[in-house]
Amino acid sequence: MARAVELAARGTGSTSPNPVVGCVITDASGTVVGEGWHERAGGPHAEVHALRAAGPAARGGTAYVTLEPCNHTGRTGPCAQALVEAGVTRVLYAVSDPNPQASGGAATLRAAGVTPAAGLLASEAEEGNAAWLTSVRLGRPYVLWKYAATLDGRVAAADGTSRWISCPESRDDVHRLRAEADAVVVGSGTLRADDPHLAVRGAAGLRADQPLRVVLDTHATVRSTARVLDDAAPTLIAVAEDADTRHLAGVELTRLPYDKYGLSVDALLLELHRRGVRSVLLEGGPTLAGAFVAAGVVDKVVGYLAPVLLGAGPNALADAGIGTLTEALRLRITETVRIGTDIRVTAVPAVRSAPTVLTSHTALKEH
Repeated sequence: MARAVELAARGTGSTSPNPVVGCVITDASGTVVGEGWHERAGGPHAEVHALRAAGPAARGGTAYVTLEPCNHTGRTGPCAQALVEAGVTRVLYAVSDPNPQASGGAATLRAAGVTPAAGLLASEAEEGNAAWLTSVRLGRPYVLWKYAATLDGRVAAADGTSRWISCPESRDDVHRLRAEADAVVVGSGTLRADDPHLAVRGAAGLRADQPLRVVLDTHATVRSTARVLDDAAPTLIAVAEDADTRHLAGVELTRLPYDKYGLSVDALLLELHRRGVRSVLLEGGPTLAGAFVAAGVVDKVVGYLAPVLLGAGPNALADAGIGTLTEALRLRITETVRIGTDIRVTAVPAVRSAPTVLTSHTALKEH
C-alpha cells in the first residue's frame, strides 16, 4: 500500500477534478505483477493500468488501492467490476470513497465473492488525496496558503518593497505548488504592488495546462495591461456586485457579495468549486490571508522563512478575526525543509472544529 500511495502522488496536478489514486497488484503468491496510477482526468483509472500490466497474473491475486474502487460508469467503466472480471480475490483499499455517485465498490466486490478490506495506511492516503477529499466532503476547494517572510515575520519592508525576500530556490519551489493547484488566488493589493503573472513557469514539465488565475478585486481596479490578463493562462476577476467593469470588456468576471472582511470568501470558494476547481493556492497578501483564516477555510500553510530582518513593514497575516490568544489558530508542523538559504515550514491546523459544508455533495468524480 505504501507503494500505491507513492504511485498516486504522480498524478498530482493532472487528475482534477478526479482524485489521485495508486494501485498495486500482487499475484496469488504475493509477488508484485502490476502497478498503475490515475494519470489524467478522463483517462484509465489506477486499477485499470495495474490490471493491464498484470495481465493473467492478476487472477487469484490481491489489489492494493489508495481509494475504494469506483462503482460508477462515466468516461470510464467501474473499477470494481474490472477487478472482478480480472479474477482478483482480495482488494485492500486505504480510504472509502465519500462520493455517493461513485461509492459502493466494496459492496460490488463482496457480492461477486471478492474480499474487500478498508483502512490500510488510511492517513497516508488521505494526506496525498486531501484536495479531492476536501472538495467532496465540504463542497469547496482545498486551500493552501503560501507566503514568504523574514525571520521577524515581515512580508515587505516599510516602503512596500518585497522583491525578493525569499531565495531563487524558494521561488522555484512555489512553481511546484502552483502546478499542483487548480487555481492561484491573489488580491488587488498584490496585483497593484507586484503585477504578478501567476502562471507556472515550465508548466510543460509539471502539468498539461495552467491553473486558473483568480484576482479578488472589489472595485475592479485591475488595469487592462496587467500581466494576469495575458493569454498564458485563464484568468477570473472577482468583483463586487456593484463594481463598474466596463473597462474589462472580454475579461471573465464573477460578482460576489460582501461580508465583514470584504468580498465573501465562502462565495468565492462556492463559485470556484462550481467551475471544477478542487484545490486553491492562496498567494495573496496579509489582508486576503486574514480573510481566508477568519473564514476557517485554510487547510494547509507553507511558509518560506528567509534569514532576513526588517523590523518594520506588514506582517504575513493581517486581521483574521482573532481577538485573544485562546482564539488563536494553532498549527501542527508536518515538515521543515531547507530550501536554498531559506527554511520551508509546512503546517496544518492542529485541531479542526466541525467544518461547514458549503454545498450539498455532487458528482465530483468525473470519469
